Amino acid sequence: MKLTLLVIGKTTNHYVKALIDDYVKRVNHYVPFAIEVIPEIRVTKSRSIEEQKSLEGETLRKQLQAGDYVVLLDEHGVERRSMDFAQWLEKRLAVRFKRLVFIVGGPYGFASSIHALANEEISLSQMTFSHQLIRLLFVEQLYRAHTILRGEPYHHE
Repeated sequence: MKLTLLVIGKTTNHYVKALIDDYVKRVNHYVPFAIEVIPEIRVTKSRSIEEQKSLEGETLRKQLQAGDYVVLLDEHGVERRSMDFAQWLEKRLAVRFKRLVFIVGGPYGFASSIHALANEEISLSQMTFSHQLIRLLFVEQLYRAHTILRGEPYHHE
């Protein structure tokens, strides 16, 4: 199975990008993993928030494939401790989905059509982070989960 993180817009901070790239390499040691960047849809004054989310939703939907297990990274999703996320991930990896796809939405969140397509929603925190930092936090947690599952000395609990 392949793991994919779909994100809208490029990571512009080169320090954050370097850290993300490092964790992507680390995760790939355990499982095929890639970040797919969807071009950002420019926010305009003439477009409502719902129209913006709808346009982003259409773009996201085009990236999904039959057989994908879709998980939204959304502030209203289920929060898990790192150990619990590792166990959750292990269960998902045991099922033969084509891809396990995690999605970070745009600045206003997800369109209702994307919420409807999702199999699950996960929250990384009750706090609000920039979309660029969420990418870093998520790939680090993905790496941490794999080290937990293999009993490697990265996570201390």
